[in-house]
Amino acid sequence: MNAIIRHFCILTFCFFYTTLFAQQKVGVVLSGGGATAFAHIGVLKALEEKGIPIDYITGTSAGALIGALYAVGMSPTEMEKYVLNDDFLLMATGKLKPNQNFYFKESSPDAGMFSFNLSKDSILQKSLPTNFISSSFLDFEMMKLFGAQGEGAHRNFDSLMVPFRCLASDIRTKQNVLFKDGNLNEVVRASMNYPFYLHPIRVNDVLLFDGGLYNNFPADIMYQEFNPDFIIGSNVSYNAPPPSEDDLISQVTNMLVSTSNFTLPCENGIIINPQTDLNTFDFGSIKKAIEEGYKSTLRQMDSILTHMERVESAAFMREKRAAFKSKVLPVNISEITIETKKNKNLFFAEKSLFLKKKNEILSLSKLERRYYRLYASNQIDFMYPTLQAKEDSTFLLKLKIRKAKPFRIDVGGHFSSRPVNTGFIGLTYRTIGKVATETHVESYFGKFYGSVKGNFKLELPSIYPVSIDAYFVRNRWDYFRSFSTFFEDVQPSFLVQNEIYTGMSFKHPISNNISSKFDFRYFANEDDYYQSDNFTNKDTADFTKFKGINLSWKIEQNSLNRKQFANSGHYIAFKIKYISGIEHNQPGSTGLSKDDFYKNHQWINISGEFQTFMLDFKHFHFGVHALGVYNSQSLFSNYTSSILAMSAFSPLPDLESFFLEEYRSPQYVGTGINLIYTLKKHIDFRLDGYFYQPFVKIQKNDDGTFGYSNLFKGEAFLASASVIYHSILGPLRATLNYLPEQNKPLVLQISFGYVLFNERAYR
Repeated sequence: MNAIIRHFCILTFCFFYTTLFAQQKVGVVLSGGGATAFAHIGVLKALEEKGIPIDYITGTSAGALIGALYAVGMSPTEMEKYVLNDDFLLMATGKLKPNQNFYFKESSPDAGMFSFNLSKDSILQKSLPTNFISSSFLDFEMMKLFGAQGEGAHRNFDSLMVPFRCLASDIRTKQNVLFKDGNLNEVVRASMNYPFYLHPIRVNDVLLFDGGLYNNFPADIMYQEFNPDFIIGSNVSYNAPPPSEDDLISQVTNMLVSTSNFTLPCENGIIINPQTDLNTFDFGSIKKAIEEGYKSTLRQMDSILTHMERVESAAFMREKRAAFKSKVLPVNISEITIETKKNKNLFFAEKSLFLKKKNEILSLSKLERRYYRLYASNQIDFMYPTLQAKEDSTFLLKLKIRKAKPFRIDVGGHFSSRPVNTGFIGLTYRTIGKVATETHVESYFGKFYGSVKGNFKLELPSIYPVSIDAYFVRNRWDYFRSFSTFFEDVQPSFLVQNEIYTGMSFKHPISNNISSKFDFRYFANEDDYYQSDNFTNKDTADFTKFKGINLSWKIEQNSLNRKQFANSGHYIAFKIKYISGIEHNQPGSTGLSKDDFYKNHQWINISGEFQTFMLDFKHFHFGVHALGVYNSQSLFSNYTSSILAMSAFSPLPDLESFFLEEYRSPQYVGTGINLIYTLKKHIDFRLDGYFYQPFVKIQKNDDGTFGYSNLFKGEAFLASASVIYHSILGPLRATLNYLPEQNKPLVLQISFGYVLFNERAYR
């Protein structure tokens, strides 16, 4: 009897305790939807402003990202500020901030327009790309956002500021994978791993993709995991329409994506459906989505409030966030482990990140610099970082690294209405282990320009790496009266230049976008040319051979956003060269002399270039560009050979395809402006104007002799107007060049591709 009375009392106490003291629990469900899913931030903002409690949160895909940000204590206002920052747009579109690019590891610019990688064991099956953009910035930022926070909760998502769940998809089993614990940044990244857009990742050795493939509105997960009293759903997604016979995309979508249930599994709840006109990847317009989510929630706020039994003040939320954040340790790295396929040693990567022998402790900012330096290696395809807390309050950095496929093929060129068409192909073989190597061969081919280049580069692992490059180059330029278009006949060649050189360079970084290079090369140049425009097929050309050495040092800073026709960033270069060699001239029928000529030459060449875009807005860009050369070079045997050996003023890419005597001199300065109006993201209207001032020029006298002019004679202008579409392969443009010293000063050309050549031997 006593036992019955005791149980009755306990049950009565529990009933009254539950009735009087138990609080209503509210769960929030966030759907996927790409850029449209950022409407969830507006939803959370409106809910928090009205004091609506959020006790649990579940999300999938982009909804998982936003849910996790809220779960680790970021307020909706902070979230809005974060995602509207320019850095977030770079992150979402696979780009880096200028200071994250590691210029030291960038290859010399070439005319390649697209590339593809090849595996040793499969030409096609394992060589097709699996991601459209790079996730390097995104992955590191997610580690910064969630790594230490998840460790502060001991990897238990119930111990976050708000208990959290997210979903990813296992495409092998065709099932969702539910995450309630683990590396928070890793599982959120898996949940938002949109197929073909981001690089897929493995969690617990399972390759996972976007959680929205099989469940794009995890209300059922909310109900099963937390069983809240009231559910608020925010849904911006929908099921794909049925496939049609002539729509491949609809067929593939229906094959990959399962039908989701966009209803609530219980009666106590409400769904908010923000309506936006954004597409999945329109990350530049997510402010509209946030505003629509906010407004949609306010429209339904009265209905939500009628179901609420409690509210939470702004002060309460501030204290709650502060209490959670106080448990999060600052990120200091005391140990690094690297995981690769088949656990092959990557000594190069470890030495590039961490000074193990000195027991170094890496701050997050120091790690970030080294991380992006390592990621810039051509031998690395993908890296993913996670953190693990250690007993001494520091962190272990776990880095998963996927090597790049060893072979890369580059294809491109320049295709023009002028007769300067050039094709390009390159092949690279890459290795990484204790050191990183690249073996590269390439060829340009066309009537105007042909080249063969081979080089072997060895990079030694270090916090401040050094590369050693041995190379061989053969160039050939065949200049003719190339002002003609495809509407005119091309006149015969009047100048052919052949160059062969081989050498070795030593390159090292000074900062992320500044590099220094020492170079030594031996060269042998041969020029065949006529000294008169009025030559016939009976005339013989002059032949000048110049053999020697070129020792140079160059320091360069580059943050321009494109390898040609940039409209943002800046570029600074300083170069000093010492050239020594022997000239041998064999005269032809169009010159004055009939005797062979020999002469030793030694000189110093100092050059500098500066370009910056002072005004850089969405639709308007204004840049200044300056170049200068000091050259102590002595005269060669005749006027034409002397002009050929002189430095050329070529601030515009097209000038490299002309031989223009008026822009060649031993010393000069040149300045110009770049005015660019960006009509749309990839369409530029561009106007470039330059003034060229030589200090002294080489002039030809009426009797055929030649010598130096008076000081500051021979100034000239040039200008160019272009309409450029920057396609994914390269620039497609219509350009009108104005060269006032020519008989036909206006030169129109339509072209596609890059006007780029291999470096000259010494000029």
